[in-house]
Amino acid sequence: MLYSFEFGDVIEAWPALVSGAANTLWLSAVSVLLGVVVAASGATAKTLGSRAVRFLVDCYIELIRNTPFLVQVFLIFFGLPAIGLKMSPNVAAVTAMVVNFAAYGIEIIRAGIESIPKGQIDAGKALGLGPFKIFRLVVFKPALQAVYPALTSQMILLMLNSSICSAIAATELTAVAGDIQSRTFRSFEVYSVVTAMYFGLSIFFWCVFAAVNSMLFKAGPRGAAR
Repeated sequence: MLYSFEFGDVIEAWPALVSGAANTLWLSAVSVLLGVVVAASGATAKTLGSRAVRFLVDCYIELIRNTPFLVQVFLIFFGLPAIGLKMSPNVAAVTAMVVNFAAYGIEIIRAGIESIPKGQIDAGKALGLGPFKIFRLVVFKPALQAVYPALTSQMILLMLNSSICSAIAATELTAVAGDIQSRTFRSFEVYSVVTAMYFGLSIFFWCVFAAVNSMLFKAGPRGAAR
């Protein structure tokens, strides 16, 4: 049986696909920004916090990293309303993505912080720097530079995982593709185009992260990883 490829219906739906891609970018960008803040705070708490604080952070990390992202999305979107916390699909998607990303980001940033030699900290003290400046300039910035490739790879993975949020009708690219496929029944055509669009989004994110790396660390584009 020969299959007749027809991309006409997919091409006609390009405004919806572009809108879905833009929403994927927006959801991912917001989630990355919030996720980095949460991850940096968690890594700092795990490194400098009390034993009780470190235990709570460890529990959070293990819980999130050992449960499926789809289950986390369902818990936030369908489970939280049972206790009075109802969210729209997009807000629930961002919340789930932040919670998921932060659990991995904490460990990545923590590893960077703990890789800083004690001699650098002693040198900062010898120069008369206060504890906050030592942590910010001597510890945190070099640590972030060291783990930047791993952190950006996790960010790109987060963008790709946003497709799972289509399960709660978040208005991102995969959800739009599902709507088009249900109308046209052109599964191969729709999802081959969407595959190419996700690949393009990944390259876009990689270029942005490479530019940010060059501006922040003066290390050139090779510091950012896909």
